[in-house]
Amino acid sequence: MKIYVLVLDDVFDTGLSTVLDTFGIANELGGMGEGHSSRFDVKLLAVRKQIRTSHGFIVPVVSAAGMERPDVVLVPAMGAKMPDQVRSALQRKEVADLCKLLHGWSGEGTTIAAACTGTFILAKSGLLDGHAATTSWWLAPLFRELFPKVKLDESHMLVNSGNRVTAGAALGHLDLALWLVRSISPALAATAARYLIIEPRHSQAAFIIPDHLAHTDPVVERFEQWARGKLAEGFSLSEAASATGTSERTLARRLQAVLGKTPLSYFQDLRVERAVHLLQTSNASVEQIASQVGYADGVTLRTLLRRKIGRGVRELRSRQ
Repeated sequence: MKIYVLVLDDVFDTGLSTVLDTFGIANELGGMGEGHSSRFDVKLLAVRKQIRTSHGFIVPVVSAAGMERPDVVLVPAMGAKMPDQVRSALQRKEVADLCKLLHGWSGEGTTIAAACTGTFILAKSGLLDGHAATTSWWLAPLFRELFPKVKLDESHMLVNSGNRVTAGAALGHLDLALWLVRSISPALAATAARYLIIEPRHSQAAFIIPDHLAHTDPVVERFEQWARGKLAEGFSLSEAASATGTSERTLARRLQAVLGKTPLSYFQDLRVERAVHLLQTSNASVEQIASQVGYADGVTLRTLLRRKIGRGVRELRSRQ
């Protein structure tokens, strides 16, 4: 597999090194067996002559101009981490040049992959329009604002849509690199994961902080504040709209635009978040906790926990 890691100036150090180390370990492990050689030919490319990481380290790169088509192009995260920083970084000419390269290689059949804030570059190129994708969970509201044509679901750790692959926040780079290794050899990917001491992570949901996302929009923030006081009660859209000082239609539209969810779905997320907190900080039974967050019984709560965050009660309580 020929892989180009397309590097921007101010690249996120951890993301870049994680990708390179994962492929390096996979090559070493693959070479242990007789007759095996490196399976991943990785090159660092850029559109600038000199690249520095966000911590100031110089990255040895070759020019992307005139390079032959690779199997995969991987875009690691930018050093920009917060919404205003990301918005500003996307205006750089370097990003526009990268987008042109991605378009050209994608048209030739290359798989285009990106992680964390690198997904914003892939989205800006237009290659994600009409496709499913994920991104850094705390930047989902900004992503939806800038790229409404993308089918975003930030709860996923990794999304494969055609020849476009996106991964979630920060160490999602590791999940992305292992996914590419797995596409060549599932056994090698499993061994590399053991060396790296990393378990499969199919979802970012367990790491998302709901109120952090809600505070990006005043209507959504008012809904979140109202909802937290009503978790033990039944949900009422009309009551929610009245409490937030808006119409039901406007409330639903704002939540969809900012969070990609209906009011009821977000209400359920808050119930799950509260249940997880109680499981990890109290000795209350599952039945008692279910009652406190508005569910009829513990069975329903257990099912929702498994479906929403991919973890069971025993696993959550072991993290106390």
